[in-house]
Amino acid sequence: MTSGESFYGGIPVFRGFTSLMDPALYSPLPDDWSIGVADIVDSTKAIAAQRYKAVNMAGAAVIAAVTNALEGREFPFVFGGDGASFAVAPSDQEAAREALAATATWVREDLDLTMRVALVPVSAIRAQGLDVRVARFGPSANLSYAMFSGGGLAWADAAMKRGEFAVAEAPAGTQLDLSGLSCRFEVMPAARGLILSVLVMPARGGDPQAFRKVIEDIIHLVERSPDGGRPVPPQGPPLKWPPQGLEFEARTRRGGPLIARRASVLAYTLFVYLIMRFDLNVGGFVPNVYKRQVVENSDFRKYDDGLRMILDCTPQLARALSDRLAAAARDGVVRYGVYQQDAAMMTCFTPSALRSDHVHFIDGARGGYASAATALKAMAG
Repeated sequence: MTSGESFYGGIPVFRGFTSLMDPALYSPLPDDWSIGVADIVDSTKAIAAQRYKAVNMAGAAVIAAVTNALEGREFPFVFGGDGASFAVAPSDQEAAREALAATATWVREDLDLTMRVALVPVSAIRAQGLDVRVARFGPSANLSYAMFSGGGLAWADAAMKRGEFAVAEAPAGTQLDLSGLSCRFEVMPAARGLILSVLVMPARGGDPQAFRKVIEDIIHLVERSPDGGRPVPPQGPPLKWPPQGLEFEARTRRGGPLIARRASVLAYTLFVYLIMRFDLNVGGFVPNVYKRQVVENSDFRKYDDGLRMILDCTPQLARALSDRLAAAARDGVVRYGVYQQDAAMMTCFTPSALRSDHVHFIDGARGGYASAATALKAMAG
């Protein structure tokens, strides 16, 4: 085990999301680590063209590609809807760089989107007087997700958008290992009224303690709603055949003409659909256990220098959240964006269906985080 692995693996997992803002939960990344950042250029335009699924697939592809390049070694990452961020130890930096470069090429060739990617040394972030600290939140006993604080991730993202620390795309046709990445589930309609995408960032020059208080207030408001606003139905998301994500999944496969990959995915997803539909236990795979884990492992709220949530909530709760955020924005404490839609969607990364640590990234099904970010940018002027 490298020192990098032992660093992240050694951070204790916290369970209660309400304690998210406790600084004691966060450990500073080692100085020789690097931050990877990726986002879709003109995601607003892609969202306007209703290419929500493609945008989410691109963001999740970053995490799948880096995980596969690191051969499953644990590293901290966060899914941002139209992109992703992560941190890697020096020994994994080259593999991560190659995975980023190849993902950008795959996104352009197979999804017809443009992805910016960058690798930023933590030392460069600290030279700006900022930090990158990481915590591990366990939504269930099966796995943990990384949470980031210190302002460094937001700075790395802004630096990437300025063209700094850029990673060049890999040559055309570069093969990319995206095994485990899929989007077979249907969208999940709101059960409580609406799906609310929430993005809350600190105002520039605002009071950090006041910001912490606002985030805690928002989380407490949400915690009082049923099941903490989780947008995934208790029995798991709906599954149909052929799946709506068929084309994307075919494009994640390597080798052979696209038509053959489509046929292979059609056959495989029919097999999966029948197993799930008729609740058939096959070779150690128990559909009911898997469905329960999908619900428990869903990544619908997180913190990466700002709070991100996709909530299934009542119009009253949406109003209460918006009122609290508007007041905090008037006081110069936060910048925020909220976006309402009628459904949520899920993109899955399941390296093995027999393990319990498969991850499921949640976004709003009609624009989600990208639309909330547009609202936030408008507020920031």
